Amino acid sequence: MNPDHISLHDKQFEPYLPAQQLAASIQQLATQLNHDYAGKTPLLVAVLNGSFMFASDLMKALAVPCEISFIRVASYQGTSSTGTVQEVLGLTEDIRGRHVIIVEDIVDTGHTMRRLLDTLGAREPASLEVATLFLKPECLQHELPIRYVGLSIPNDFIVGYGLDFDGLGRNYPDVYKAVGS
Repeated sequence: MNPDHISLHDKQFEPYLPAQQLAASIQQLATQLNHDYAGKTPLLVAVLNGSFMFASDLMKALAVPCEISFIRVASYQGTSSTGTVQEVLGLTEDIRGRHVIIVEDIVDTGHTMRRLLDTLGAREPASLEVATLFLKPECLQHELPIRYVGLSIPNDFIVGYGLDFDGLGRNYPDVYKAVGS
């Protein structure tokens, strides 16, 4: 049973997107990726920590042979982006000539994704695409070539399904939004 509200630190959160809706969006993304990457072996680069659930479920839904690696970047403090991206744990694989898909939980300002696209693009992959579960179009501060979007959402602060509020809330299978956001 899923709670009808959750409390994390000093904030209250209410149900927003059920696990079934997330699963349907992930399946749609996988169908698109299976079509677009037929005959290829893409490397999924999952952005930690938030994308771990999404990356796992997306990879399980893919029918094309693929690999996964992880990169950790940080740009959030509390409920808002700091605007500064720090690469915490880098990608060790050689991606030259590879088909790379950055797997991200949420793209809002686009600062993190812009930095990742620039950094990974400089390593000469055969192709470089982004698959994000959530996109906040009204928050974008960069033009980004995001080809694979699970759900476009308003500028609500959300937790659950890997997304957190200062470390808490990642464990919920559903997504919750801050009350009053």
